[in-house]
Amino acid sequence: MNILSFSENITCLRRGRGMTQEQLADFLGVTKASISKWETKQSLPDILMLPKLAAFFDVTIDQLVGYEPQLSKEQIQGIYEELSEEFAIRERFEQTMSRSRKLVKQYYSCYRFLFYIGSLWINHFMLAESRKQQETILEDAIALFDHISSQSGDVGLCGDAQMMRATALLQLGKAADVVECLEETLSPYRLAVQSDGLLIQAYQMLGENEQADSFAQVSMYIHLIILMSDAVWRMSLRKDDRNFCMETIRRVDSLLEDWNKEMTHPNEAIYHMQAAVVYMCYSMHEEALNRLERYVKCIGSCEENGFRLCGDSYFDKMGDWFETLVQGGGAPRSKKVILESAAQIFQHPAFAPIQKEPRFLAIKRLLETIGGQER
Repeated sequence: MNILSFSENITCLRRGRGMTQEQLADFLGVTKASISKWETKQSLPDILMLPKLAAFFDVTIDQLVGYEPQLSKEQIQGIYEELSEEFAIRERFEQTMSRSRKLVKQYYSCYRFLFYIGSLWINHFMLAESRKQQETILEDAIALFDHISSQSGDVGLCGDAQMMRATALLQLGKAADVVECLEETLSPYRLAVQSDGLLIQAYQMLGENEQADSFAQVSMYIHLIILMSDAVWRMSLRKDDRNFCMETIRRVDSLLEDWNKEMTHPNEAIYHMQAAVVYMCYSMHEEALNRLERYVKCIGSCEENGFRLCGDSYFDKMGDWFETLVQGGGAPRSKKVILESAAQIFQHPAFAPIQKEPRFLAIKRLLETIGGQER
């Protein structure tokens, strides 16, 4: 039996009854020394003693031993943030992984918690020393998502688990498995992907205009984020088509100018970085440097917000949605890991021709100073 908080609980329960160790020992038919050892964590009672103890104090066995199979959203958020910060300390990576695995065993029926632990592993697996270790972490994450999908009755959570499972599969290079997992669900020909308007109308018909407006805002915001991400991938796929890439940049820039004036999302930073790479492919060095500056400014804006999502004067009802996320709108990785990853972008081979240019070095130094990262 795991000690958990049994010793503290048995002490509090006994004292709450105004009993001495000797009185409790007499009732249970054990020695006073046994009770003393239980309360000082020197030993544990026989497992068959637990039902008798629980009945005597009128508590469940779970309450007696301090076991909570389910965690609240606040508890999940706290554990997630704590582990995320610990993962950023590379010399403690193995220790943090071990701790997270123990938590999985402890809360194996708390499916939402398992989902976020699996997501945490996917966001930090690259910090493991060897590729073999990285693959093991990804495979373990997939096993968690499979467990959630087979055991949880939460349809939404199961759907999210499938998406994260696909993310892990892609990192493992199992593209065919990703297609099998997502092709049918995400097909643009399915009516489900076009159903946002139906829910908005239903809220409106019920007179729940605030809920309708809030949902519409979230839907618009998510689609804006997805559009930036898809633009990055389309430019990557068609990088040899200069006219297409330039037109994509023009269109996305126009969209950001009109729709994303006061907010910064990590996808915008990724978009500017991809645009910089595209410009380098066509020896447009000045344009590439401009994009690198915008990339660093995006990272800086995110850092000012503590790497947390936030709304603006137009998206003014986003707060409630952000709060539903386990990170409370925060980033899935710690600030330290995010900044380290951002710095690595400057090592991209596309920037080799300008790596010694004063402006390139100045932009790089600017990133290093963000959040006290000056080297």
